[in-house]
Amino acid sequence: MQLTVNMLIQFTTEDGSPGHIERVLWIHEHQEKVVTIEILGQSSLPEFRGVDTILALLSAGQAYICSDDPHQRVVTEESMTEKERAIRDKAWEIVQVVAGAGTQPNVFYPRFRAEAIRKARETCGVSEKTIRSYLRRFWQRGQHKNALLPDYKLGAINRSGYLIGRKRGRPRKFGEIVGQGVNVDEDTKRIFRVAINRFYYGEGLPLVRTYELMRREYYSVQEQGDDGTRQQVLQSSAETPTLGQFKYHFYKERDWKREISARQSKKNYLQGHRSLLGDSTSQAYGPGSIFQIDATIADVYLVSRYNRNWVIGRPVVYGIVDTFSHMVCGLHVGLEGPSWISAMGALYNVAQNKVQFCKEYGIQIDEEHFPVHHLPEALLADQGEIASKMAEPMIRNLNIKVMTTGSYRPEMKAIVERFFETINGYVKPILPGGIQPDFQERGSHDYRLDATLDLHQFTQIMIRAILHHNNHHWMNSYQRDSLMIEDEVEPIPLKLWNWGIQNRAGKLRSISEDLMRLHLMPTATASITARGIRFKGMFYSSRRALMERWFEKASNDGRSIKTTVSYDPRNLNYIYIPQEDGKGFEKCHLLDHQARYRDKTLEEIEHLFEQEKFDRKANEDRMLQRKVDLLTEIDDIIKDAERMTKQERNAGESKSKRVRDIRINRHVEKALNRKADAFVLDKSKSQSEGQVVSMSPGAIADELNPELALLKKKQREKLDGSDE
Repeated sequence: MQLTVNMLIQFTTEDGSPGHIERVLWIHEHQEKVVTIEILGQSSLPEFRGVDTILALLSAGQAYICSDDPHQRVVTEESMTEKERAIRDKAWEIVQVVAGAGTQPNVFYPRFRAEAIRKARETCGVSEKTIRSYLRRFWQRGQHKNALLPDYKLGAINRSGYLIGRKRGRPRKFGEIVGQGVNVDEDTKRIFRVAINRFYYGEGLPLVRTYELMRREYYSVQEQGDDGTRQQVLQSSAETPTLGQFKYHFYKERDWKREISARQSKKNYLQGHRSLLGDSTSQAYGPGSIFQIDATIADVYLVSRYNRNWVIGRPVVYGIVDTFSHMVCGLHVGLEGPSWISAMGALYNVAQNKVQFCKEYGIQIDEEHFPVHHLPEALLADQGEIASKMAEPMIRNLNIKVMTTGSYRPEMKAIVERFFETINGYVKPILPGGIQPDFQERGSHDYRLDATLDLHQFTQIMIRAILHHNNHHWMNSYQRDSLMIEDEVEPIPLKLWNWGIQNRAGKLRSISEDLMRLHLMPTATASITARGIRFKGMFYSSRRALMERWFEKASNDGRSIKTTVSYDPRNLNYIYIPQEDGKGFEKCHLLDHQARYRDKTLEEIEHLFEQEKFDRKANEDRMLQRKVDLLTEIDDIIKDAERMTKQERNAGESKSKRVRDIRINRHVEKALNRKADAFVLDKSKSQSEGQVVSMSPGAIADELNPELALLKKKQREKLDGSDE
């Protein structure tokens, strides 16, 4: 017999009558032991049992599998009250902290369970007794979310039955005038819920306005006025729940998640109002386990390096931070919006030598000040460019695991979010052109006019701020573990990084900068043809292609060969064919006759193609009309030729005779054309001085070529002789 999780086993007593029932909570992977709990006990706790012992009892008939679960209930979300749902969800969050999937089987040991309950009490603000009650209910009732529902529907005491005819609560002031009021029974609560759902959640109205509309809708009657019109007349206060009763019910069953999501937005709830029970740092074992990446638009306006009177807007800053040490590992500052192009720059900077990188911006550092030029094991990002297809070559070739957060869940990558806030705190108050809280308010100062820094200078400031953060920033909220405390590691990113390298290394990997660039570039398919390597309508060549005669082979085979290439959309002067071993690449250059694409971005080239396609389409009718006009003109010429030929043709002449003199006729025609095509300078003067002589075409030919005239004469004599 096979034991399974959640199986119910009922044991028999010594006299053979049914005894207590236990639920299987966990089974050892080698089927050596199980954990069970008695499902009806008020103080039951998990207990370890041997699998062999239970199987023996089942075989001997001293226990049997129970198919009827006394706790089994079919409950739909629609059938629950708001209060029941709120209690269940709160209990579920606590149970997941203490007894989630990652805690088994440790949670079944009393010492571990007591420690987990203590931590949950401090985090969630709930007593240990309540947490133990949640755990017991969760285990006894089937280890699912609805097991934590309260037992109101199973028989709670209805106190209203004992108070019929009496008004509960504090008596009203001036009750003898306005009446004592009514009790809030189930029907009244139902009206409250309908009104709150309709007006407060649905239409976003204030609570007092919701109460007023509820009275108009549910506590009023229609009466006919003196003028014959019908109007709504509210019931008296003695027959109506008060605003205080309405508010008491609302606050008692208030659903914060639904309220913020409905009245503001779901995004607002997820970003600023949901519970935060975890710690991002604990996700990483050591340096390089997880890098977090994100982008933000800096709160400062910049000017152009080419003309400092030009305000070029706000830059986009990409940051990459190590989850374990909070060390900033990569930076990119540019004008491209948050996109894969900008992310490429930040990811490349992760593997770049930081001494050389800082030197490019006039900052001299030593290796120990910024010792980061490695790839991580995993990369945590939001649902943006890192989750797109553009990142697939990086994932495939560099073996970097990409993890994405849920939508509107910035707390899941809180470390990089905190990095932007920290850097902003360093530099924003002192930067000219920095945006202040009153930006875009009516009458406020226009901070765009204060723009002074260019992109290069702003990047220098960002590098300086990062160097300070990495080397000197004391992180008060960093939770050091016992080993760090024992080694007296200060919560400074660089010191945590160095300690992690010594004690928890193995996650970082190195790669050459060229290969890093290659693997970050997007890939696409190109074709090797007789005209070159065709990629997005352009043609390339390379040294290897010429040496190995790729294009000749493609020409003789009569088909193109597909290959994968990497490219940078910002510069298509070159494309790169990765080598099969992944350790190098073949650099291909744009052919000379493709010069119109040189130094152009992919967007510019695609725009050119689209514009040309548009022009062809726009002129298609005009070109077709020109072609039709040409055909009409040709037809007119042909008709003239047919008419002239028909007029001069000798009807009695045989077909053989017509084709017999082709060579002679050709020579005559050639002689006439030579006279007409010959170059004559100052032609108008020559014509005025010359003498015009009228001659037949045959005479002209004889005059120009005596040998030809003799040939024709001999031919005629021969023909006349043969005729005879």
